[in-house]
Amino acid sequence: MIRLDRLINVLGGYGVRLCGRPQTRSVQLRSVAMPDPTDDRVAGDVLLAVGAASVAEAVRWAVSARSAAVLVRAETDAAHEAFSAGESEDVAVMLVDPAVSWSQLTGVVYGLVLEGRETESGRGPTDLFALADNLADVIGGAVTIEDRLSRVLAYSRSQQAGDPARLETILVRQVPDRLRETLRARGVFDHLASTDEPVFVAQDPQNGLTGRMAVAVRAGRELLGSVWVTCGSPLTGARLGALTDGARTVALHLLRSRASADLERQVESDLTVRLLEGGADAATVLSQLGLAPGAMRVIAVRAHADTERHAAPLLAFERATTGFGWSRPGRSTLLDNTLYTILPGEPAAAAREWVAALQAALPARVRVLAGIGAPAQAEELPAGRQEADECLALHEAGAPRTAPPAYDESWGDILLQRLRAAARTGRPPARGPVSALRGHDAAHATHYAATLRAWLEAQGDLAAAAERLGVHPNTVRNRLRRIGEITPLNLDDARQRLAMIISLAALGDDQAY
Repeated sequence: MIRLDRLINVLGGYGVRLCGRPQTRSVQLRSVAMPDPTDDRVAGDVLLAVGAASVAEAVRWAVSARSAAVLVRAETDAAHEAFSAGESEDVAVMLVDPAVSWSQLTGVVYGLVLEGRETESGRGPTDLFALADNLADVIGGAVTIEDRLSRVLAYSRSQQAGDPARLETILVRQVPDRLRETLRARGVFDHLASTDEPVFVAQDPQNGLTGRMAVAVRAGRELLGSVWVTCGSPLTGARLGALTDGARTVALHLLRSRASADLERQVESDLTVRLLEGGADAATVLSQLGLAPGAMRVIAVRAHADTERHAAPLLAFERATTGFGWSRPGRSTLLDNTLYTILPGEPAAAAREWVAALQAALPARVRVLAGIGAPAQAEELPAGRQEADECLALHEAGAPRTAPPAYDESWGDILLQRLRAAARTGRPPARGPVSALRGHDAAHATHYAATLRAWLEAQGDLAAAAERLGVHPNTVRNRLRRIGEITPLNLDDARQRLAMIISLAALGDDQAY
């Protein structure tokens, strides 16, 4: 079953609007009904008011069907009537744009309500676990159902013939990397990718693995996942037939589940893009996404994997959107190779925790880099996206394994990054104090540019500058005198001092003393 708020979220992408009764968003939906002139016993949590002549008639039908919500096709000017009728009869009225066909809406509503039951991992019908239990009973071994990336989708309650490898796989929700490499080396994954014939995997005590029988789960030519069952020797006869038949049944479940999941992802992605690009009614889009008004941060993420350059961003997007929208704090979209997530809340620490959780959910071979925008209201999210992009570039250019930078904490580094970018794309001064000192340093292995920067940052304090440079104050004094002989300096001019500091930072001398 799903909540009404999720149905509203998905249907919002089709132009459906909830009129009033926001308190009903948490209502659980288990059934769908349509009016039938031949049956006065129609009942369901959601009523599709096909054929209703007015909003009032649709609401009367919904009351008769004991429905919590009703969908009725009407123009936008019927919103007030819908609000009043819904409030008086305690029914959530959702107005459907007349341009949207009932056949299209019917497929979406039935799919979400009847097939949108959640598993622990957030996707797919709960009967996938029941199917695993049934297979385990028939075959006589512990069953695990995995997706094409070796992540656990469902597993049987039965522990008969279970082993340490299966237990670890279930605990971490995916096949451990070392075991995955072992299976790859044995050619198991190549076999699953190329044929529907089951394959037997011999025991491997070193990895805590007893015997396994595995079969591909496929839709046409596309590999959707696999079914694994523990067994000491290859399955034969009826047990082997049950495994292959079970794989075909799993394929049907996964296709239905994926259709529902992909639909929700697409709606969420489109709405998130509208917020990040601006120009839309931000408050309305925010409501359609199920986010409350308030401070939010934009997180920009790039995922990298040496052998899966194009797959890594898709994998990160899939993980970021795993779990129905209402069970996740953020809303995400994938633009080019960058994952953007709008995360409610003001603390930068919460955004970093979200990035850390995403990294932990991805395979070890995938590396995540991220940038975090400053707190923003809905209408400020386009600016938050730009800030997140700049922080992401800062993270990519920085030392590995550092925490993702947040704009409000790293604006100074961002400014210097902008200056360096301008210096690289523009024409830096060919002459002047900084250029002259850099040229002298390069030709004579001296450290005058670094000395000038240290002195400027120390605001003329010789002792502080010397401490930064690790030299005696007299050395700084002598270098400054020598600098004055190499190029004319007016260190008493505040504007020239500022220009020299900017020039040194923009040209990249801010890290060298």
